[in-house]
Amino acid sequence: MMSAEQNRRLTQVGPGTPGGALLRHYWQPIALLDELEGPRPVRPVRALGQDFLLFRDEQGTIGLIDRGCPHRGVDLAYGRLEDGGLRCPFHGWLFGADGRCLETPGEPEGSTLHQRIRTRSYPVQLRSGIVFAYLGEGEAPALPAFDCFVAPDTHTFAFKGMIECNWLQALEVGIDPAHASFLHRFFEDGDEKESYGKQFRGASDGSDLPMTYVLREFPRPEIEVDSTEYGLRVTALRKISEATTHVRVTNLYFPQAFVIPMSAEMTITQWHMPVDDTRCYWIAIFTSFAAPVDRARMRAQRLESYSLPDYLPARNAKNDYGFDPQEQASQTYTGMGHDINTHDQWAVESQGAIQDRTKEHLASTDKAIAANRRLLLRGMAAVEEGRAPMLTEGAEHLTGPATIDGMAPSESWQAHWKSAVARRRASAPWSAPALAAE
Repeated sequence: MMSAEQNRRLTQVGPGTPGGALLRHYWQPIALLDELEGPRPVRPVRALGQDFLLFRDEQGTIGLIDRGCPHRGVDLAYGRLEDGGLRCPFHGWLFGADGRCLETPGEPEGSTLHQRIRTRSYPVQLRSGIVFAYLGEGEAPALPAFDCFVAPDTHTFAFKGMIECNWLQALEVGIDPAHASFLHRFFEDGDEKESYGKQFRGASDGSDLPMTYVLREFPRPEIEVDSTEYGLRVTALRKISEATTHVRVTNLYFPQAFVIPMSAEMTITQWHMPVDDTRCYWIAIFTSFAAPVDRARMRAQRLESYSLPDYLPARNAKNDYGFDPQEQASQTYTGMGHDINTHDQWAVESQGAIQDRTKEHLASTDKAIAANRRLLLRGMAAVEEGRAPMLTEGAEHLTGPATIDGMAPSESWQAHWKSAVARRRASAPWSAPALAAE
């Protein structure tokens, strides 16, 4: 049973909290590059309980700075993009993407005040359509050489959506293999031709059985959890027959992402980036091992469910997530449509803004959730003791991770899924890096 204090440690993200200190040791996916498109590339960002301002200057340099002007604290989100930086409308102070104050035009002629003024800036890097920022102290760690980071832009697509709850309960859905047989159950199998860009709507690798059928008819997976250099590998085995077993391999990418298969050709790497203690964004990179991603199609699919500029879900608690009792009786297990993001959103938001884990009763299928919580608590302890937490040293040498939905011979499923992953990687047109030996 979890204590209230442990639950606070696991869920708080602000400055000065154990959880916030841990998360500030990692690159945070604070925005989509798409959010800086348009005539005025200035975007206020709230992350880990702090307010920042993301902008791109006239030369195309992306900067992330504190949102309040260091002069008198006004909101720089209304600043003017001009003269090589962002100018505060209050007194005209100009700030570069690196945080330096470039001008204080209201000061007397010859004033050198601007040379002594700067606002805090934060390292940023662009990867696969996402702007990542390092919000901690000291030198930023390297990102691993994971597929989502090394695949060319032609083979990746990024998107995000708001969730009105704490980041951890949102993440935990992604490392819970059992829920998919219920929460995402469809009573009819869809057309394979209409499955592009949709999770659980196509066939599993090496089979013509739709994933909807596999999940619906085989709801009792055997779950294995293994520790890895990057976090956890979670394997769900569904025995189809004496000869055949369905193998689904997913991964926890510590501390706040998971890597899962979306189809036979595509994976999803999805972070849960805390806005504050009670809100988060899921933000994902879809990576293709085959043809280039049809970005326009995938974006259009998702914009049917999310509204810009804040990527807010159309179905939410205010409209009961679109719940339809007739649909629940005949089409879907939830009665909340066919978008699994809506299903997950309902599941985690209905737990409350911050789940009270002192009242939960974990089951055998929750072993990955329990293992991840232990990793997080150990990571916080490491930071408090001045030690380096997981993945902050040597991560650049990590590749993969391996993930698949596929059919395998029951007697040799371990070797079979690994060889299937190796074949897919070897045939990738962008030369996916070889995986480390298992």
